[in-house]
Amino acid sequence: MSSAGSLETGRAALAAVVLVASGVVVGSMFARGSQVSAREAPPVPVVAPEVSQADRIKRGEYLVTIGGCNDCHTPWVMTDKGPAPDMSRMLSGHPSDVKVTPPPIEQLAEGGWVWTGFATNTAFHGPWGTTYAINLTPEPISGMGGVWTEEMFINALRKGKHFGESRPIMPPMPWQAYGKMTDDDLKAVFAYLRSIPPVKNEVPAYEPPPKKKK
Repeated sequence: MSSAGSLETGRAALAAVVLVASGVVVGSMFARGSQVSAREAPPVPVVAPEVSQADRIKRGEYLVTIGGCNDCHTPWVMTDKGPAPDMSRMLSGHPSDVKVTPPPIEQLAEGGWVWTGFATNTAFHGPWGTTYAINLTPEPISGMGGVWTEEMFINALRKGKHFGESRPIMPPMPWQAYGKMTDDDLKAVFAYLRSIPPVKNEVPAYEPPPKKKK
């Protein structure tokens, strides 16, 4: 091989080495730059998946079931297996056609009794007066389908006030416990109550205790 050929071969080899080295340097710089950018980039916020209305209603049904709402807001009837809620009138409150005559509170006090419940398990009498389980169905006139809003419902259970700002909710309604639910759970309960069949039933108004005789 001539000296000229050797020189050309050497130059080609040197150029290849320089090119490879340059690529390594550029690649290393790019990798380091990517790492720095990744470290400096703000974290991507995790967005919670939106709950569908169907899932919210299903959650509400579960809470209403384990919360025992049917125990007082659904009229009970006697069956061949004993007392049971009449689910054809589910959560419709105390029947408007069932009149209640509470016993004198003095009579209840005998033997340590303080309050009593009616046979339908929808009316209760004690020192606070006589209370009737309200109609929770979405019926617009006698139920919660008229003026009640989600905000009113939540405030009622948080504050123990009808419509969230009216008269106190009387015993035995355990609003103190239900009011500890999260906003999402209370919204789920309200959504479920909006989804059940409406039942027209005008529940009697709360009756305060008689004034004590002087």
